[in-house]
Amino acid sequence: MKILAIEKELKAVDWENESQTLIEEAKSAYKMLLSGNLREIYFNEKKNAVLVLECEDKLAANKLLSRLPLVSKGIIDFELMELRPYTGFARLMAMEY
Repeated sequence: MKILAIEKELKAVDWENESQTLIEEAKSAYKMLLSGNLREIYFNEKKNAVLVLECEDKLAANKLLSRLPLVSKGIIDFELMELRPYTGFARLMAMEY
């Protein structure tokens, strides 16, 4: 199942003091990419991470994300949303989905 994960900051942080944590975060994201669980990763206009994950469900996605250094340090968390196939085109084809 595809899961959309949008980062939210939990507290104000001096990011210059977290440079090593940010390096570890990037390493963790790279490992997630290599494992196939992380399919896409972006920053939005507010510099929050936006991830597209491939996981069994939201519980598995949450467990995976909890291993990220910024999450484990309580600096960020993620809002998770299950992405399901769009079925609206069936209306155009007069078919039941």
